[in-house]
Parts: sequence; C-alpha cells; structure tokens
Amino acid sequence: MEDSKPRIYLSPPHMSGYELEYIKEAFESNWIAPLGPQVNAFEAEMAEYVGCRKALAVSSGTAAIHLALRLLGVGAGDLVFCSSLTFIGSVNPVLYQGAVPVFLDSEPESWNMSPAALSKAFAWAEQEGQLPKAVIVVNLYGQSADMEPILEICHAYGVPVVEDAAESLGATYRGKASGTWGKFGIFSFNGNKIITTSGGGMLVSDDAEALEKALFWATQARDPAPWYQHTEMGFNYRMSNIVAAIGRGQLKVLDQRVQARREIFRRYEAALSGIEGISFMPEMASGRANRWLTVMLVDPVVCSIGVMEIIRALEKENIESRPVWKPMHRQPLFAGCQYFTNGEEESVSDRLFEQGICLPSGSSLSQADQERVIRIIKQMVKG
Repeated sequence: MEDSKPRIYLSPPHMSGYELEYIKEAFESNWIAPLGPQVNAFEAEMAEYVGCRKALAVSSGTAAIHLALRLLGVGAGDLVFCSSLTFIGSVNPVLYQGAVPVFLDSEPESWNMSPAALSKAFAWAEQEGQLPKAVIVVNLYGQSADMEPILEICHAYGVPVVEDAAESLGATYRGKASGTWGKFGIFSFNGNKIITTSGGGMLVSDDAEALEKALFWATQARDPAPWYQHTEMGFNYRMSNIVAAIGRGQLKVLDQRVQARREIFRRYEAALSGIEGISFMPEMASGRANRWLTVMLVDPVVCSIGVMEIIRALEKENIESRPVWKPMHRQPLFAGCQYFTNGEEESVSDRLFEQGICLPSGSSLSQADQERVIRIIKQMVKG
C-alpha cells in the first residue's frame, strides 16, 4: 500500500457549508429533539424538489419502505414482488410485516426490474390464486427503472407500486422525478448517498392523507389525548430536527452533486470503455441518471481477470471499491423464495453481480485521484 497516498473512498459525504447555517438555527431555537421547524422545512423542500404533494422525514429509507408496506395493508403471508438486484434494506421490511418476497430479475437496458420477469411472476401468482399486495421497484445505482411498462402491468392487476429511489434522488424518467411514479416513493440520506443527513430517509406521495397516517405510526402511534395513550402499534421512525437541518443544506446543492457524479462517470467511461471486455452501466434514453455510483462490468474471459482481483489491487493502493449488490435470490436469508428471470435461460442480475465493480464516485473526487484509480485498473486489465 502507498502509505503516503490518502484513502480514496467509494462515496464519502460532501458537505456544502450551508448545513451549519441550518444547524445553528436549530441550536438557537433549542429544537434538538425529533420534530421541529427544520424537519417541516426539509419535508416541504423535498416535496417541492421532486414534485409531489407531501413528504415525510423518517429515520431511514428502510423505515420509509416499512411504513409504505403497512399503508398498503401488507401482512402475514402476503406476497410482495421485489427487485432482486438490490440492497437488503429494500426487502427486510417485507419480513417485518410477515410477508413473503418474490424476486424479479433485472433487464439489461436499465439493470432494474425486468418487465418480462414481472409479467412471468404475475402469471405465476394468478395461477397460484394469490396476487401480490405490492411491488417494490428499485432504482439501482441512480437510474430509474423503466416505469411505464412496469406500471402498466401492475395497474392491469390492480397492484400498487412502491418506488425505492434510495439511490436515485435527482434522477428523472421521462422528465419526471425518480421516486414519484409509484403510489409511494422512498429516498435515503445514508452517509454514502448523493446527499446525506448522516442517516435518514423520506417517504413521498401524492396521497397526503396516507402520509398523515404514516406520520402517526412513525411517532409511536400516540393518540390525541392529554396522556400517553396508544390504540395501535407504532414506531420510533421520526427524523430529528438536527438531521433535517443537515438535509436542507445538502438539498441546496443536489443538482451540483448530480452534475459532478455524471462528470466522474464520463471520465471513467472515456478512459476505460475502449478496452475490450470492459463496459459500463447504460443510461436509458427515457431517463437521466444521477450516476450515484459508477459501475463497470469486467468480462473475466476477455480480460483474463476477475472483479475481486481488481478490488484487491485497488485496496492495496488504499482505494475503496466494491462488488455490485449480491442479488437477493442468492442470499441465504431468502433461500427457497421464488425468482423469475428476464429471459428463458440467462439471469441478468447474476451476470451483473459476477462481473460488476463499483468505482469511487464521490462528488468530491478530484480528477487526480480519479486518474490514479484509472491507471491502476488499466495496469490490471492490460497486465
């Protein structure tokens, strides 16, 4: 390892400077606990940015999905269709509700949920006599799924969609914000996301009444009484005022962060895509990705090297990278769950996992550091 070289992280936080102004407001007003004017303002600003009626700030994107599933009445034994190529936070809330996940493959055009796999899953569910209560569509690595055909299929069966846009804030599909196509949308502000509050999430929808109910559940389902009274089970899911203050400062520079990450992607692609056996996550003509992470595919047959060898080589040089998400249908936790592929033979999500590597993509990544990453990859692939 080059000890003199500072570590290059995959996607570190990138502060704007505005955060301190809002945090100072929170301290001066003594609104430190959950709830407060920063939370209200962050929700309003997020709703305005993505173009929906209402937003609810919560403790994580996972909490937002959990609330969405509860709003949709998902319960014990119900089926929920889910993207397989995703982080487990997209699926764990299905288990929270005692429901059963059914996993769907990706399509090669967007790397997101395959409409063909979705059609096969619905045909199977109809034959089984049990349609899903919900479909969770994940917008992977900052790109929207091909929502129009997905929604057309789901609407034909009368099944609502939860759009997991945890990774795709700032992306668009057919000119409309990612996260606003489904009945409910969710965002994440985890430390590695395109903007961060250190931790936190947001549930968005045009159904303001439903989000009022979610707010009730997210604040321990406390009844309107002079004492602490509860007739329903609730959760401690509300975002704190301090965290929301950070989020407001981050949201002000979101468009700049998207542009920076798109430029980082462009430089990787320009430098490496000409090498035989290397390709990058495509961008659909119908959308604009935020390029949260730049993801490269390495064909081990053509390149004579595998993804894990490149990851280890980068780590020796103090550079963080990681494999693409391991598909949920391959996770031990979900052994025995149904899985439907895009085509008859190939599983797209399996191929992406086996050949995909996430490269350092933070919006603060310097051109010199990026060139250092590129140089090491070229040495590995051509060596």
